[in-house]
Amino acid sequence: MIDTDKIKTAFERNAEALTLRPGIGQGTAVTRVLVHEGMTCEIEDGAWKLVADMAEKHGGNNEGPNPGVYGRAALGSCLAIGYVRWAAKLGVPLSKLEVEVQADYDARGEFAVADIPADYTEIRYVVSIESPAVEEQILQVLDQADAHSSFYDIFARPQKLKRELRITKKV
Repeated sequence: MIDTDKIKTAFERNAEALTLRPGIGQGTAVTRVLVHEGMTCEIEDGAWKLVADMAEKHGGNNEGPNPGVYGRAALGSCLAIGYVRWAAKLGVPLSKLEVEVQADYDARGEFAVADIPADYTEIRYVVSIESPAVEEQILQVLDQADAHSSFYDIFARPQKLKRELRITKKV
């Protein structure tokens, strides 16, 4: 069983704090990416340090997963965490939970060899749950979690995306 007491307590404490002081839930997340040695990217976000790269067949050094892995992982882990969180909140026991993200793509758009978008053509996620709860309770958990998932929303609808450019002249 997934221990839900700690998760439920944290969920309720944070929900109450955000209700009383909405401003504490607003901010700007900053992730920095520094490219070195071809396409190898050092990623820093607070104390976290990650690496992204491309496979050698794409000109990379194969030093880490490609950005698509991180994108799919962001969606899958956000959904999984949301399901556990809402199961705890709603008192629905879970023994095991897995989310598989499947993304169809056509790389011709990325390489500009066809006039098509450089994105996924379809994204699916498969949720596998082991639980003694009835299906209606499980569906309630999934529906609540999906409705309040940041990455579900990010993947499901267009987001504002703005570029800012800073150029330093090397002397």
